[in-house]
Amino acid sequence: MEDFSLSNGTLGDILRFAKPFGHNENVKKLNLGFGFIYYGVVRALSPKHILVIGSGYGFSVVCLALGLKDNAKGRLTFIDPAYSFLKDGPFATIGGRGLWNDEDTVNGHFQRFGVENIVTHYKMRSDEFFPTYPNLSLPPIDLAFIDGSHAYKDVKYDFTRVLERSSKNTYIFLHDTNIYVRELIKHAGVKKWLKFIKIREEAFEAINFPFSSGVALVRVLNPDVWRDLH
Repeated sequence: MEDFSLSNGTLGDILRFAKPFGHNENVKKLNLGFGFIYYGVVRALSPKHILVIGSGYGFSVVCLALGLKDNAKGRLTFIDPAYSFLKDGPFATIGGRGLWNDEDTVNGHFQRFGVENIVTHYKMRSDEFFPTYPNLSLPPIDLAFIDGSHAYKDVKYDFTRVLERSSKNTYIFLHDTNIYVRELIKHAGVKKWLKFIKIREEAFEAINFPFSSGVALVRVLNPDVWRDLH
């Protein structure tokens, strides 16, 4: 089947080169773990525009972009400032490897999976990106994946800014909902933020997968609530 990307060879390449971390993957069994959810949600919902905030080696980006490729429509905007764990320290990034510094390297990385024309990378922090959103000719967000700074205030910022550019039935992934130690020492606030938005039943529906590092999928019922959250 020509329009289905997830062959054994592609699965192997994703696990080898896009290097998932904390997605409940199993390399020996060619199991993408949550990656199959990311791909499946794209195939099922047929989003026109996906936004990804942060990725170490592009695992979420590739899984989502392959869904767009197999749908034969849609684009993906990827934001990452190319922070490195070794260079910028653990408080600037969780798992960052500085991979996104060079444009040619970025294009080559995504070309390996045939999604280089689907993914557009912006080398900037989210608080640099969102103020420029109106000037970038980008459409509203149909699906988002938030995996940038895990500090509570930053997760809140990313989530509310995505809401501002969303509509009813936009879906938002929150990665790392199950990193308890980081939550306890206040190095992360993803789980705390998820608990907060779950209370707002009039605005959101959410399901959490508390395996490995954990991921949650949030359905937006009322995008205008971002004004209250902000």
